Amino acid sequence: MVRRFQKYFLAVLLLSIFPLAGCENDLFGFFASTDLDERWQARDTFNFLSSADRNISLGDDYSFIVLNDTHILNGNGRGLEKLKDVMGRDGNIKFVVFNGDITQNGKREDIEKFISVAGSLGVPCYPAVGNHDVYFGNWPIWKDLIGSTCYRINGGSTTLLILDSANAYFGVKQLDWLENELRNAVGRVFIFTHINMFVGSPDMHQFTDVRERARVTSLLNGRCDVMFSGHAHKRIIKEAGGVKYITVEDYRDNEIYCQVWVSKDGIRWEFKKL
Repeated sequence: MVRRFQKYFLAVLLLSIFPLAGCENDLFGFFASTDLDERWQARDTFNFLSSADRNISLGDDYSFIVLNDTHILNGNGRGLEKLKDVMGRDGNIKFVVFNGDITQNGKREDIEKFISVAGSLGVPCYPAVGNHDVYFGNWPIWKDLIGSTCYRINGGSTTLLILDSANAYFGVKQLDWLENELRNAVGRVFIFTHINMFVGSPDMHQFTDVRERARVTSLLNGRCDVMFSGHAHKRIIKEAGGVKYITVEDYRDNEIYCQVWVSKDGIRWEFKKL
């Protein structure tokens, strides 16, 4: 009887998660890595970004691109190489942010593909880590090839802050760091992190700590212009405390990226198809 029940339970479990295996999802796709403390300790490790990349001069009038959920798999860049044509048409794009789930499962060849694409664009490319990027114990590969998952970019008239939300939370240490960085942030402030704080996603990997969410929105109130995220695979735009929270739909299935224009008069954005 017990053995029969075990077989029945296993069959039900497999049937319940089988739909998640579609769209190149891994059966373990909604389980995050548990090495957030290790990633925090490596926050000053930079193997991909140079010192010049982390200290740029943007001025008051510039543009940048944000895209996420590229899910590079088996070295397939999914047409990301076409970004080079976008850069060629618009000489005012100063940087690109790849906002998490850059790879499907964090394999070395796929991170190397991202690095190859990034190297062809002619501007700094800032990677944010996503849950898929650290699956299957592959955080050491990210550390080896890229390095820090939480860092600051000084842009002269702009401050960029990249946060690690691959575990669907930030943690006290990272939020303490964020609070301190916001105190001395210069000019406009943009924050980038993978997982949307407000809306769940199909893989159930989402923010659940309402206290942490409350702290983030409180910290950003009056100190940040826009916070960008991904993960939900759909476009979501919210506003809280004067801060815009923009979730860009996935690149993998929709080939969408967001271009942002910044000037003394304000900030505007447009969603485009590559």
